[in-house]
Amino acid sequence: MRTVELLLDEAAELAVREAWRRLAEAGLPSQARHRSPTNSPHLTLAACPELTAPIRWELAEVAAALPLPVRFTGVIRFERPTSVLAWALECDSALAGLHRRVWEAVASDSPPETLKPFHQPGRWSPHITLGRTRRAGAFTDRRLPELLPAPPLSARLITLRSYDTHTGALEVLAPRP
Repeated sequence: MRTVELLLDEAAELAVREAWRRLAEAGLPSQARHRSPTNSPHLTLAACPELTAPIRWELAEVAAALPLPVRFTGVIRFERPTSVLAWALECDSALAGLHRRVWEAVASDSPPETLKPFHQPGRWSPHITLGRTRRAGAFTDRRLPELLPAPPLSARLITLRSYDTHTGALEVLAPRP
């Protein structure tokens, strides 16, 4: 599977890494525990089996629209097959439009059953993951408000990339020259 992700500017990345550190030090699930060199704060837009030539063509157009300013709105929790603690991003018209372009690109050349429904426009919830675990209800610790720093008020999404979940390879998706 290939993800399509956006990376944060340096200041926002440092803020997320600080939240990761605090969660880890408190003994809570944290992305800081993922020691892979590919692990960095990111916003996942979609995932598909393969980045085909038509998908890449469209993603180059998306990359040309960067950087994109965004606003953080606070803490959010998800209970899916995994428990996730994250900082939510405001899904304003610019971010929603960029996301829709990515979704349409991957959906245009991928078998529908391979796409994750929670990435669909209208169902997608933009967020930067702070911690994740398979343990249900892991983020009900009453210390969380004290442990987590406040998210930055704003940030910029600066780089479009893809992560290959099978090989662990990262690829920056650049605009066409």
